[in-house]
Amino acid sequence: MPRWTYNDILPSASSALGLTFDKEVGRNMNLDVLDVSIFDGHSVLPANRISIREGIITEIGTGAAADPSERTITATGKLITPGFVDAHVHTTFGGQESLACDLSEAQGLEASLEAIRDYVTATDDSWVTGGGWSMADFPGGAPTAVILDELSPDRPVILLSADHHSAWVNTRAMDLAGLDASTPTPPDGVIEKDEAGAPTGCLHESAMDLVSVHVPAATDADIRAGLLAGQSSLHAFGVTAWMDAIVGDYSGHRSPFDAYIEAEDTGDLTAEVVGSLWWPRDVDDIDAQVAALLEQRRTHGAFRTTSVKFMLDGIVESRTAAMSAEYSCACGGFGTSYFTREHLHRAFAALDAAGFDIHCHAIGDAANKAALDAFEAIGNSVRRHHIAHVQVVDPVDIGRFAQLGITANLQALWACHDQQLLDLNLPYLGTERSRWLYPFKSFADAGTHLAMGSDWPVSTPNPWEAIHVAVNRSHPDAGDPAPLLPEQAIDLSTALRAYTSGSAHLLRSEANGSIRTGQIANLALASVDPFTLDPGRLAWVHNEMTIAGGRIVHDAIAAERQS
Repeated sequence: MPRWTYNDILPSASSALGLTFDKEVGRNMNLDVLDVSIFDGHSVLPANRISIREGIITEIGTGAAADPSERTITATGKLITPGFVDAHVHTTFGGQESLACDLSEAQGLEASLEAIRDYVTATDDSWVTGGGWSMADFPGGAPTAVILDELSPDRPVILLSADHHSAWVNTRAMDLAGLDASTPTPPDGVIEKDEAGAPTGCLHESAMDLVSVHVPAATDADIRAGLLAGQSSLHAFGVTAWMDAIVGDYSGHRSPFDAYIEAEDTGDLTAEVVGSLWWPRDVDDIDAQVAALLEQRRTHGAFRTTSVKFMLDGIVESRTAAMSAEYSCACGGFGTSYFTREHLHRAFAALDAAGFDIHCHAIGDAANKAALDAFEAIGNSVRRHHIAHVQVVDPVDIGRFAQLGITANLQALWACHDQQLLDLNLPYLGTERSRWLYPFKSFADAGTHLAMGSDWPVSTPNPWEAIHVAVNRSHPDAGDPAPLLPEQAIDLSTALRAYTSGSAHLLRSEANGSIRTGQIANLALASVDPFTLDPGRLAWVHNEMTIAGGRIVHDAIAAERQS
């Protein structure tokens, strides 16, 4: 295997990656990882050593390095992979919420109430904000203001659900917003009401904005702090690149666009990021909106904005996911479609022609079908369009993904019998549609390109938990341990490819998703080689070290040694 030097590699590597590469970055990052299994983004290599010099992968080989580094890690029984690439995540939203009233780690209603009580006691902000509550903790998935009133009677409270499609508010917040029985339900929204027609404290979809517009806007410093906190969390799980799924103003969150630019300019952005620019739900002039997005397009650097995000529908839990047939519950209805067929066809064609990749949120079978129809109308395209979530997919549409070159962006953690699926999905979907859930293996068998992401803070950003579910169709903490449609499980290699090279493909990344000599090091070291494990133990794999952009950004090994 040829030997490379820092001076040989650096100019060609940085120019090929399209990055502005500071030669000081990674200058002292010399490392040999020995006796380790290596998954290069596609398969396990017949090698057991990776050598890194000045932040660049200089050798992939066997045995000891000819010129050993001062720092050596013997990783017997462990696996090194490309850094994970999260293809659908809300990094700044998650980071900001982790610094506010964070309920994401609370297990059950009592734990959530305790966390809220502690936060209210410890802070004196004018509003109590945050989120992460689970719809499964409440009858019908709808919490009430009465509960929050006991914890915060005087300060207004708005807490977003874990999936960010619902808001839980107290009476004070509703009073400030002028929300009462006379308030009309906004288009594409749901206001939970009692028998007398009075709002009860839970708002879904666009109805959230009735209250969120009254929350004081986050400052630039708040958004920057959220970005850095979110980045730190993702790095701890081995993530070195991601697609931020909403770069725009959304549901009370200000756009992180400027925060990303500042972080890149100051060198604080240590990951590669593609931001999906938000396509608002109320666009009337498609050409004007495309022109506005072109003003925000960035095609080079660590932060690029080459993707545009459409949220086509809501979620099953609130019966706002768009369905071709009525919901099976007594409420019925077909859900919510945010855009007309004509709008999608015209907008997709205009964005494709302008050079944007299109990123869709689609949960219901009608939403997935509508996206595919609009992509098909474009004709042959060289763009990297994709549909995220793909929860309920009509079997007749599965083959269309591969035929049209559309990536299925999987949030695999959800494909199990968790309590929310048991209580708020299966009863609403009915028997037939419940057989259409998360058809991962069918996608793979059809030749569909796969990517994976977490949708954090909707769910954990831990790739190994998502991989566990993709392989087992169950999760250790699920309400029912029985696998969900086990015939739709994919193997470990397929899941790892999706979370590394598959997602890097969507980002058009040359720096992430693979392991090869001459490349800036973006790597994740797992605590154990999962290929040697019983598949039922994949959820216990954890990340020990993350190298991003040629720098060590997370080192649990050193932390453990120091402790």
